[in-house]
Amino acid sequence: MCRHLAVLGPEAPLGAAVAEPPHSLVRQAWAPRRQRNGTVNADGFGIGWYADGDPRPARYRRAGPVWADPSFADLVRVVRSRALLAAVRDATAPSGDGEAAAAPFATGPWLFSHNGALAGWPASAAPLAPLLPPAALLRLEARCDSAFVWALVAHRLESGDPPERALTGAVTTLAEAAPRSRLNLLLTDGASITATAWGDSLWYLTGPGDRVAVASEPYDDDPRWTEVPDRTLLAADRTRITLSSL
Repeated sequence: MCRHLAVLGPEAPLGAAVAEPPHSLVRQAWAPRRQRNGTVNADGFGIGWYADGDPRPARYRRAGPVWADPSFADLVRVVRSRALLAAVRDATAPSGDGEAAAAPFATGPWLFSHNGALAGWPASAAPLAPLLPPAALLRLEARCDSAFVWALVAHRLESGDPPERALTGAVTTLAEAAPRSRLNLLLTDGASITATAWGDSLWYLTGPGDRVAVASEPYDDDPRWTEVPDRTLLAADRTRITLSSL
């Protein structure tokens, strides 16, 4: 369920990563090649990006399918950035949350996306609610599993955890409370990318130059794409990729 992508690299139009490649995220909205659950990602989409000199990202999100939004095509054609995170959504369950349920979620410098589903939602998450302060629960953007997963990650980040520890802690806590969950998480602050492979596909591509892309599936047929093993944490910046077992 869902497809997502994060890219760090030289300044380029957003569309160079999300719309122009032959198997781009836009195409993955209706024709994913490696999605293990669901077939169409038409329940919303979003993109977040960073402007030079401003650590707080901008976002554009909508509730409908990405192919039905001509404004998105114009935006990604002309807006340029050195870092982005984008996602197309296949909802776990119907809801009236609209674009608020579409990734990327954000706080401070962080952008976040969840590819997967929390098994047994929402009952499975009830025992985890005490892990969050009441203010965090009241700030939930949407009544969906991804918004709750993001709240757990964001609380860890705000408490001082580095991104690797924040994602690892959230994934292991969620997997214990809700076995059979799919918890592919993607997080960036514009300088680094942290991701988990847990129940769905995850790939990365480095180069040319100081460029790295991390995605649910390759957006082209470049042979340098490398699949991340399941139950793995990925940490990357523009010059390195580190994989560790979860």
